[in-house]
Amino acid sequence: MKLSGSITALITPFKDGGLDEAALRGLVRFQLKNGTSGLVPCGSTGEAATLHGGEYRRVIELTAAEARGRVPVIAGVGSNDTAKAVALAREARAAGADALLVLVPYYNKPTQEGMFRHFSAVARAVPLPVVAYNIPGRTGVNMAPATLARIARALPSVVAVKEASGSLDQVSETLSMCPKGFTVLSGDDSLTVPMMAVGAKGVISVLSNVLPKESALMVKAALAGDYKAAAARHLALFPLVKALFAETNPIPVKAAAELMGLCSGALRLPLTPAVPATRAALKAAWKKAGLKL
Repeated sequence: MKLSGSITALITPFKDGGLDEAALRGLVRFQLKNGTSGLVPCGSTGEAATLHGGEYRRVIELTAAEARGRVPVIAGVGSNDTAKAVALAREARAAGADALLVLVPYYNKPTQEGMFRHFSAVARAVPLPVVAYNIPGRTGVNMAPATLARIARALPSVVAVKEASGSLDQVSETLSMCPKGFTVLSGDDSLTVPMMAVGAKGVISVLSNVLPKESALMVKAALAGDYKAAAARHLALFPLVKALFAETNPIPVKAAAELMGLCSGALRLPLTPAVPATRAALKAAWKKAGLKL
């Protein structure tokens, strides 16, 4: 599977304590209408850690049903228990996912060998393409480029990485060490264009939940080698990107989605609604970018 472009890490809309299925369908349609290249349900932006009962499977089912094969659906698989990660991967496949976004195990702080064995277990159990997800700020551990290269060589179904270490050096090391054709995707909206300048092929984005067209155009320009246009779009959107991370993701992006009328801003504890200062920052950044809420 070749993955590139602006891929959205979908928020999960809630209503009256449960999943808002109508709003989720609407969000997916909004994404498809505005040039999004892929959809990631049930990631950290989708509050996967607080989905319960059959909600995890239902979110993937609805996303896949609306996507209808037009863009890949890359289901989030996040667990610090490898056996549970395998079970989630199997459930995601059964629900219609085209690929898996597999998180480096969190909290347990596995060694590099433990990471290799974790990805091996998931990739060998479920015949879907895998995007590894490296985000040390949430997991507490960093997957070294050498480990990722070892995984990519041993497990051909591991085709890409969502790299959110915040290090351009790590991106360069990964691209220089991994097999030809292995894809790096930015995991930080603020670093999408810089990462693409050294070889990344796009982004798994929070920003594109609310500005899918603008994110897609920025990435499209970079993929075409027009870095002047890509940089101009990056700089115009940068204040908004910073506002979207003024509090823990997805608190601000859910507030923005609510302001746009896309869905309610409801979150599940321990996440709490955006404070007034964050809402004010979002509105100010929107205005500065010349956009309307």
